[in-house]
Amino acid sequence: MSMPLTMAQPGVEETIKKVGGKDEIRRHLESLGFVEGTPVTVVSRLGGNLIVHVKDARVALSVGMANRIMV
Repeated sequence: MSMPLTMAQPGVEETIKKVGGKDEIRRHLESLGFVEGTPVTVVSRLGGNLIVHVKDARVALSVGMANRIMV
């Protein structure tokens, strides 16, 4: 069962199942490494925003962006 990245537990590796949103947003997220099948881990939450680890990089995401990434 998939859920938005915002629901993932910190420290637990999940696999990206789907990236939603408009084409422009999806392309932006894909350029950051958020591609279907890629492992992703929530590192921490700061005021609702997320720090996530994807493809050997740490990326900060707003809640709105993180909600478009299904794991």
